Amino acid sequence: MFGKAWNDGRAAFGIYAPGLMLSIVIAMAATSISIGYGGPTILFALLLGMAFNFVTQDARYAPGLQFAAREILRVGVALLGARITATQITGLGWSTLGGVTAAVVLTIIFGLLAAPIAGMTRRFGVLTAGAVAICGASAAAAIAAVLRRDENHERDMAFTIIAVTTLSTVCMVLYPLITKLLHFDHADSGVFLGGTIHDVAQVVGAGYSVSPETGDVATIVKLLRVALLLPVVVVITLVERQSNGTASGGRTKLIPNFLLVFIAIVTLNSFGLLPSSVQSEMSDASRWCIVISIAALGIKTSLAALAEVGHRAIMLMVLETIFIACLVMALVRLS
Repeated sequence: MFGKAWNDGRAAFGIYAPGLMLSIVIAMAATSISIGYGGPTILFALLLGMAFNFVTQDARYAPGLQFAAREILRVGVALLGARITATQITGLGWSTLGGVTAAVVLTIIFGLLAAPIAGMTRRFGVLTAGAVAICGASAAAAIAAVLRRDENHERDMAFTIIAVTTLSTVCMVLYPLITKLLHFDHADSGVFLGGTIHDVAQVVGAGYSVSPETGDVATIVKLLRVALLLPVVVVITLVERQSNGTASGGRTKLIPNFLLVFIAIVTLNSFGLLPSSVQSEMSDASRWCIVISIAALGIKTSLAALAEVGHRAIMLMVLETIFIACLVMALVRLS
């Protein structure tokens, strides 16, 4: 029995190895570039992966790339729970908590309604608005994992990651200047930066560039938005489940397994049952899984396919970014 299992394992590894190992090598290269020269690792992984799109002509790479782009991605999203505790979120106060939550929800609704006007699908609107409203590339990856897959699925995800990372970097530079021009105090600056900038890394960079106090508040507000990833993905899964059932009689699971793991990790972390060393290891593992999966996505994406998305998609994401910035600005002014 052991011999059969060993042989089956070797056979499976042989099937997945070409695409999976290439994705890992590209992820390592992207991480090395990011450490050496600065910049977003996920964007580097995506762009480097796209340079290897030619390997998709070789069928040997397909199983490993598919496994990395889907299954490893879900593991990475599940492990994001190690960053979050209930105490961090409730410590913001109910007015801030409610205001930031409303901004996230309204931004996703805005994307859902604006996408058809821009000539895009509603699914594309949910994907881009979710990335803008929650946590950038990580949110795009998580939402894409539960959206129904069509012929443009991977192209749209790649485009969203590139656009949201670029916008997040622009906001990291621009928004601290806005807080100074408007004479925000440390707390208000933290709420604005944490409630508007797309990716976690850029929030941290922008917040601590203002002051340590602003950085602390911005990081916690951003963690609230990351925590909202769970209910948003569950709602999207429910809608997709109903849509699939109506269209084809099929059913998808209401809460995918990777989200159940996410819930379990957040719960354990909230009760202090995860040592800091374990939290750190989980966070690192999450980052590596997401970078590897994005590298695989990049390999599967061609520049020609991205060019088909067009300027209207870019304008949609810019409008979504402006929309959530205006909402959080109003929250800061009214609080």
